[in-house]
Amino acid sequence: MFLLWPLLFLHVSAHRTLFDYKPKQPTQEGRVRLVGDLPSSGRVEIYHDGQWGTVCDDGWELAEAQVVCRQMGFPGAISAKSGGRYGEGSGPIWLDDMNCKGSESVLSECSFKGWGVTDCSHKEDAGVVCETGTNITSNRQFSVDNSLGLSDALGLLFDSGDGCDFSINVRDLSEEAELAFCVHRLILLIYPELNITNESRNLTLDVSQTCHPHVPTFLRYLYTRQIDVSITSAQCLHQLAFIFGVKKLMEDVGRIFTSLIPEDNTFQTQVSMYEYGVRTGDLVLQENVLQYLSWNCEFLISSSVWSTISFHMMDALLQRSDLVVKDEALLLEGLERWIQDKGDEISSVQQASLLNHIRFLLIPVDKLYEIQFSSSVLHQNHEKLYLNGLLRGFQFNALPFSKIRSKMDNMSYDYLPRIYTADEWSVLINGTATNYPRYNYEYDYRYGQNNRIQTFSTPAHPSALYSRQKVQWQAQVFRNVQECSNYGISCKSFPVARFLASGNQNSYTNTIRFCNRLILTCKNQNNVFHVQDFKNSMAVIPNNSTMSMPNPCPDDYSFRFVVRPEYI
Repeated sequence: MFLLWPLLFLHVSAHRTLFDYKPKQPTQEGRVRLVGDLPSSGRVEIYHDGQWGTVCDDGWELAEAQVVCRQMGFPGAISAKSGGRYGEGSGPIWLDDMNCKGSESVLSECSFKGWGVTDCSHKEDAGVVCETGTNITSNRQFSVDNSLGLSDALGLLFDSGDGCDFSINVRDLSEEAELAFCVHRLILLIYPELNITNESRNLTLDVSQTCHPHVPTFLRYLYTRQIDVSITSAQCLHQLAFIFGVKKLMEDVGRIFTSLIPEDNTFQTQVSMYEYGVRTGDLVLQENVLQYLSWNCEFLISSSVWSTISFHMMDALLQRSDLVVKDEALLLEGLERWIQDKGDEISSVQQASLLNHIRFLLIPVDKLYEIQFSSSVLHQNHEKLYLNGLLRGFQFNALPFSKIRSKMDNMSYDYLPRIYTADEWSVLINGTATNYPRYNYEYDYRYGQNNRIQTFSTPAHPSALYSRQKVQWQAQVFRNVQECSNYGISCKSFPVARFLASGNQNSYTNTIRFCNRLILTCKNQNNVFHVQDFKNSMAVIPNNSTMSMPNPCPDDYSFRFVVRPEYI
C-alpha cells in the first residue's frame, strides 16, 4: 500500500497559504505538531493564542488521532496514545474532553470544553502514531526535461552564484530554521506569480522544514528547466511550482502523482490528492484522481473514507458516466448514507442538487418500486424530488423510448448508463482456471475446457420492455498467437479480449447500441486500474507504460466484460 509523505505546509509572505483551511486566522493558529523521536508519532501539541500547548487524553480515541494525522498530511492514524506516553509537555493544556467525528479537517473543529478549560495534568497528555508509508520506494526517479535546448550553462550559473542580485530567504513556519539563496532577478521576472519588479531585491518564503532540502533543486530548475523528481520530493516540488506559478512543472509532477494513485487501497491518499489538486488549481491531477475513484466507486462507497469526502468532490463524481458500480440503486444508497453522515454540514439545497445527479431512470425496476416505500429522513425531506424521479423511472420502463425522447432533451445524461457490473450485465474471467458454475464454457476438443472463453446472456436493454428479449454474448481472452489462430483471428499483442454478440442483436440496431467496456482488476485486491471500450468487438490490452493508470498487478489480474446498452 502506497502512502504519500505528509502534505506539507507552505506559505509565501505575499499572503498566499497552502493547506490553510482558515485563512483569516493567524498563520499558526490551530496548527498541530508531534513531539517525539519520529516525525510520525509523538505527543500532540496545538498552537493557540501565541503559544504551543498539549491535549488531555480524556475522550482521546482513534477518531481524534485520525484528525491529527490527516491535518499533518499523513493518510491516517495507527493508534491513539494516552497517559503521557511521549513525555509530559509544558505550558497550557489547551484541549480537553475531545469528541471528533473523524471527518474534521483540523483538530480545533472537533467538540471540546473550550480553549484552556481542563481538569487534567500533563501526565494525561495525548499522543498519536500516524501511518508513514515506510514501504514506499523512495529511490524511484522521474526525469523532467522542459529545457528546449537551453544550455546547462545556466545551471552552472546558479551553482556558482556569480553576479546574483536577488535574495530568497526560506524559513520554517516555526522560524526555527532558515536558508538563504542568492539568485538572478532576471530569472524570477519570468514568473509573474511572484510579483517581482526591477526594483525588488528579496523574497521571503515560509516553507516547511521538510521541504528545505528540495528548494535548491527547484531553484536550479528555474534556470535549466531540468529536474529529477523522486517520490519523496514530488510533493515539495509540486507545491513550490504552485507558489512560483510554474504550471508546466506542476503538470509534470502531477503525472508522477498519477502513477502512484493505484497504490493506496484505503483511498485516503487519493481523496487527499484530489483536494490538494483543487487548492493548487491542478485540473489534470483532479481529473486523474476522479477517474480512478470513478472506476473504483463501489469500493469507495464501502470504505471508511466515503463519509469524509467533500461536497464538491461528491458533486463531481455523481456527474460522471464512468462510475463502476453494481447498479444505480447502490449509488443512491451510498449517497443517502453520505448525506446522513454529513448531517448539518450539507444544506437542503446541496442535498437536492446531489440527488438530481442520480439517474432514477436506470435504477432496476424492482428496486425502483421499493424506493417509494422508503421512510428515510432524506426521502421525507425531498419527497417531491423522489416522486418525480420514480415517475420518470417508471415511464422509462413502461413506454417506448420514441415517446419519451422529446421530453428528455434537457436530461440527456439521465438515460445514459454508467458502468453497471451486476451479474445480469457482466461476466468475470480470471487469468487462471476457476470454476464458474453460473456461466457456460466454450469447450475446445483439441485443448479441453478453456476458462478464458465464456458465454452468457443479457436483456437487450435495462428497460422492462426488453426484459424478455435476450442477447447472447461470448467473452474471450487470448494470451498467445495459437489461441487467436484457433478462432481464425490475427493478434499482434497480448493479452487481447474479444466480446461478440449473437442472436437477435441486429434487430435492435436502430434503437439500441452496445457501448461495452472491459475492466481490468487486481485479483487479490479487486481494485480497478484500467477500463477501455471495444473496437470491432476487440480490446487490445495496452502495456503498463501506455495505460492511463499503472498496472499494480501485471501478472495477476482479471477481466470483467460489461454489457452497456444505450438508447439511440
